Amino acid sequence: MAERHTVLIVDDVEINRSILSDILCEDYSILEAGDGAQAVSLLRQRHGDISIVLLDLVMPVMDGFEVLAMMNKTGWIEDTPVITISAETSSGVIDHAYDLGASDYINRPFDEQTVRRRVRNTIMLYSKQRALEQAVAEQVMEKEQYSLTMVEILSNIVEFRNGESGLHVTRIRMLTEIFLQALMDLTDRYPLTPAQMAVIVNASALHDIGKISIPEEILNKPGRLTAEEFEIMKTHSAIGAHILEQAPYRTDSTLVETARQICRWHHERWDGGGYPDGLSGDDIPISAQVVALADVYDALTSQRVYKSAYSHDKAMEMILGGECGAFNPILTDCLRTVGPHLEEELKLRSVHGSDPQNRQLAAQLIANGKASSRTLALLEQERVKYQFFAAMSQEIQFDLDFKNDLLTFSDAGAKQLGLNPMILQPAQNPALCRIMDPADYMDLCGKLHRASPASPLVSDAYQLTVNGGRRWFKVVARPMWLDGEQKPPTGAIGKFTDVHDERLRLEQLRQLADQDSLTGLNNQRAARQLIEGALAGGSGRYILLFFDLNGFHHANDRFGRLFGDQVLRHVAQQIPAWLGESGVAARVGGDDFLLFLPCPGDPEDLIRALMESLTHTYGDFPITVSLGAALSPDHGMDYDTLFRHADRALRSAKALGKAQYCLYPGAVPSPLAEPGR
Repeated sequence: MAERHTVLIVDDVEINRSILSDILCEDYSILEAGDGAQAVSLLRQRHGDISIVLLDLVMPVMDGFEVLAMMNKTGWIEDTPVITISAETSSGVIDHAYDLGASDYINRPFDEQTVRRRVRNTIMLYSKQRALEQAVAEQVMEKEQYSLTMVEILSNIVEFRNGESGLHVTRIRMLTEIFLQALMDLTDRYPLTPAQMAVIVNASALHDIGKISIPEEILNKPGRLTAEEFEIMKTHSAIGAHILEQAPYRTDSTLVETARQICRWHHERWDGGGYPDGLSGDDIPISAQVVALADVYDALTSQRVYKSAYSHDKAMEMILGGECGAFNPILTDCLRTVGPHLEEELKLRSVHGSDPQNRQLAAQLIANGKASSRTLALLEQERVKYQFFAAMSQEIQFDLDFKNDLLTFSDAGAKQLGLNPMILQPAQNPALCRIMDPADYMDLCGKLHRASPASPLVSDAYQLTVNGGRRWFKVVARPMWLDGEQKPPTGAIGKFTDVHDERLRLEQLRQLADQDSLTGLNNQRAARQLIEGALAGGSGRYILLFFDLNGFHHANDRFGRLFGDQVLRHVAQQIPAWLGESGVAARVGGDDFLLFLPCPGDPEDLIRALMESLTHTYGDFPITVSLGAALSPDHGMDYDTLFRHADRALRSAKALGKAQYCLYPGAVPSPLAEPGR
């Protein structure tokens, strides 16, 4: 038998309590209180058992508003719904009850069906809410893991493109955590809870996500950027924030908002000398301030394609001396505090195997019979550690011995690939060739041989066949030289990391960035790139058509904007049938559309056929279009010229009346009949 819910009826008039009890007693257990004080006493004793409160507002001793205030103060209102009861019908009284947390309102005299229905619906709503809260609570850990996984995916997109050390994002997180803890120890000006600090640390990994939009020739340029290139590079902060604002997975979560703030403002400076908004002082969120300091320190102490790494001492000198812009004085005090032990702290927070140069030297000593028992023991210890961490990660770690033409995989990596851990003459090994294309393997070896001690890191992406399927893996590797500048390298170490899902996600983000969110067509920026590519690489005749919907504002005015959106989507759905393999379509704003098509025949035949296909009725709205067109190469051979001429032709067509078209530079006054007329 299902458990009966308990209803607490609070009214100073007994007959009112009795009537309500009679209405509800068949389905519910009833408690009664003659005034607000008695109600509070019962709630204090049994609030966990009470499913709903029916509360009169006008009572002696303690009125209904005071009861609601007490329920707010104690938190009972969160899980015990209240329906207020009164003959008072003024909106001020009712609104005040709602403001204090009442779920519903019933006027006297009572209607039996109304009382039953509202009590049942309110109890059901709160029961579902409690069940949902329980489900959410049970999934907190899983959802947290999903959030952190997404952070890792998005942050590694940047690493995938810009060739920076795979440790960059990890170091930013570690530095952010170190600086935040120092900040909390130094001042109470920024009161952050441990949970808030954890959010900032996780969000810091996304600080450079906007760099996915920066052209690779700028992102990885070895030399100094020109002024124009630097202006393009600076856009990554605003673009990163925009991605997080517009991405489909966005919620109102603190993590996403914190990451957005960090993306946009981690290049702002305390004195207003940063970008993109020129914020100064504490107008810059503390999260962005801390990540800015971490980013600058790591950039200085890490090797980049355009610079060598500075020492820790030099980096401290440059930051504290103002060479990298002005920082919050409290944060520079934090840097001074942690500076003496910052390098060691970073090492302790990182998991390192033995130095690769030492491993290779030890191997040489063993081969020469000169390794002591202590060296052998330490080497075995490092091997165990290396295999353990390799097994714990999902990476495929490898060691290349060029001298002996030997490729060695970690045990976990070999198992994942289905290969033997040690492979002689890997370029000719049939099993390896089935996993990795021999041309890709030789390409990787060539990159390793071309690397230098001054710029040793090699990074690229290759497809590997794993479990019968082709997946993208990112490789990061480092050649080794026993004698500094010795060439060629004697070997290399590296790892393959599965980035297939990240690549797909990146492609989805790129598609979203190229799409009009309402219609799914290209936006104008994406269409421009596609058309410019077709004009540059193709031959033959093309037509650029620019059209809008006649009287579209009437659809919005008469039927509402939701209907107007439906009309735009409907028109967009008619367009792909015209595109073929090489056509381009876009919504360029409002009810304006653009098509770019091959046009080997009579352009007016194509225009008339297109206009006829778009002329019909959707719902009660008659759809017709006005259209302007320009031809390539006849009227121009670049996008801007064609667009300008098609736009001019459209204006000429609209000057002739509705449902007409114009082919630049002349007009054809041939209106098509509007549907239903």
